[in-house]
Amino acid sequence: MRTRFTELVGVEHPLAGFNRSPAVVAAVTNAGGLGVLAATAYTPEELDAQLSWIDEQVGGRPYGVDLLIPEKFVAGDPADLVASLRAQIPAEHREFVGRLLDKYGIPPLPAAAGPGRDDVAAQVNPTGAAALLDVALGHPIALVASALGTAPPRLVERAHAAGIAVAALVGQPKHAARQLAAGVDVLVAQGTEAGGHTGTVATMILTPEIVDLAGDLPVLAAGGIGTGRQLAAALALGAAGAWCGSVWLSSVEDITPVHIKEKFLAARSMDTVRSPTRTGKPSRQLRSAWHDEWEAEGSPRPLPMPLQPLLVHEAWDRIDAAAAAGHDGARELGSFFIGQIVGSFTELRPAADIARAIVADCERRLRQLTSTVLV
Repeated sequence: MRTRFTELVGVEHPLAGFNRSPAVVAAVTNAGGLGVLAATAYTPEELDAQLSWIDEQVGGRPYGVDLLIPEKFVAGDPADLVASLRAQIPAEHREFVGRLLDKYGIPPLPAAAGPGRDDVAAQVNPTGAAALLDVALGHPIALVASALGTAPPRLVERAHAAGIAVAALVGQPKHAARQLAAGVDVLVAQGTEAGGHTGTVATMILTPEIVDLAGDLPVLAAGGIGTGRQLAAALALGAAGAWCGSVWLSSVEDITPVHIKEKFLAARSMDTVRSPTRTGKPSRQLRSAWHDEWEAEGSPRPLPMPLQPLLVHEAWDRIDAAAAAGHDGARELGSFFIGQIVGSFTELRPAADIARAIVADCERRLRQLTSTVLV
């Protein structure tokens, strides 16, 4: 299949696969799509190592990176960023998280677990994104995506100077207008069905709205797309392809803990919730006792980004470690970012098999539709 997107980034299929796992990114790219790494999950040093590994696996085939660049965030002192941000977290919130972990009997992390991920949480701002972009531009990426806000001018300028396409995720037409003014090359219309940070407009409604605004620029549909039929529907809406994220969480290469994948396989499409309790911004996740506790009467309101992730990331490290050891309370709390497509998960498969199945099923469905029209 050839579309404006495949021609822009040089891939065989109109399929972008977003994931934090380098092995998933490489598998999608090697299957003819465009693997996209969630770069904000890493420090600059870690990102360099992950991209170097991907470079070795894909042999020059195109892949991309995604950066979280929020327009609204709490600032700290650059000279001591983590400490200055942590000082802004109210005692009420620290006490609430402590009581929550005590209620479910979550043990502390083993001493050998090492330091937490404060540095990663604190870097979710334009300065942190710029440092990650510096690393990414040192690798042969084909695309850089900007999420959570309008693509900064410097990002667009540097990417274009290097011959790299810029994509931007949008959840409303007004977001698309800002991104177009910023000079991006691809719009990703992400509907509310999607996992992670997402708005409230459904993919079926949002995609044609963004297509109408985009003119000649390619639009990728995102949110609730994980099968060939759904990719065909995206193309029918005028999109030049699909941006898929949640479906790769059912792959064997994805690094999400096994106990969470087991919950995914047992979940229904209605078992997700948009909640700011992990990042400070609404993001779709698998609903668990964690969300019930935050929604209970008397619970504090989640903090803005990046204070909320700084508040809770150690709690999640403790929950995941305990759940992996079979702790019942931790498994009750366990959750991760996931879209409504989770209800279709039935087994874990190699990411390349998932990608090839999506493409083959899409082609088959398009041929069926063509036959229907001719009749």
